[in-house]
Amino acid sequence: MTPMRTIGATDMTTPPLVLGGNVFGWTADEANSFAILGRFVDAGGTMIDTADVYSAWIEGHSGGESESVLGRWLRQSGKRDRVLIATKVGMLDGEGGSGLAPARIAAACDASLQRLGVDRIDLYYAHKDDEAVPQADVLGAFDALIAAGKVRHIGASNFTAMRLKAALDCAREHDLPHYRAFQPHYNLVERHGFEGERQDLCVTHNLGVLPYFGLAAGFLTGKYRSRADLEGRARAGMAGKLLDGNGPRVLEAMDGVAAETGASLAAIALAWLAAQPGVTAPIASATSIEQLDTLIASWSLELDDDQLARLTDAGV
Repeated sequence: MTPMRTIGATDMTTPPLVLGGNVFGWTADEANSFAILGRFVDAGGTMIDTADVYSAWIEGHSGGESESVLGRWLRQSGKRDRVLIATKVGMLDGEGGSGLAPARIAAACDASLQRLGVDRIDLYYAHKDDEAVPQADVLGAFDALIAAGKVRHIGASNFTAMRLKAALDCAREHDLPHYRAFQPHYNLVERHGFEGERQDLCVTHNLGVLPYFGLAAGFLTGKYRSRADLEGRARAGMAGKLLDGNGPRVLEAMDGVAAETGASLAAIALAWLAAQPGVTAPIASATSIEQLDTLIASWSLELDDDQLARLTDAGV
């Protein structure tokens, strides 16, 4: 039976893994993306995470490519009622302006709905903070979308603890929608940005934490053990810096747990993440069915207290 978790103070549930959609229409072509999506849902997965900006960083792309692939799969598969769609606004400029300007939020939501081919977004994130727009105006724009039935719940990503708390306080004081989920950069080898104030805030306010970069750009799969392993790799810069820090020590601890459990390093990294206070489910993407099956294995992997402690200590 697939273990299910509730996302914060919502009625939405997911296994301890959310499927990242950043690769759809980028490193996973449409046919491969469709196969991955089908396998994920058939295995019991429920939430698919994308963003309007995916994959504007690629030459010839303008953003929305991932949402469009996902929308075509939803129409072809007929599985809309089996999945939760999470997408984001705030990093792609366009109609209505930029950032989290209310007019931009309204226009971006309509564009995402059209690309996805759905009537409602289940979880709509502020992709990054926008200090140029008052918190009340941002939440008011989201409130209008919820009232119109276009959005079910809202979340925040990449906010500082101070700004996230200010948004939660603003929602309470002005009777506006509360962020119900938080998406930080967080993994076994990159922890300082989330642990501490932001983690405590999420636990206190029951925000479902759905971390991205759960595998640290592939470093935590164990495939990058030396500089030679990184040559010619697209993520060499991101993964390479971890070789200079506590990365090798973390990999050594993971190797020990792998020997005890028979699990892959990727599954161990995601299982550790899913066991952290406040974390509902890490987000991870796959470009093949084989990769996906490795990720899916994480949601049935239970690490014991000693194994979790060893992994945690290695990453300090």
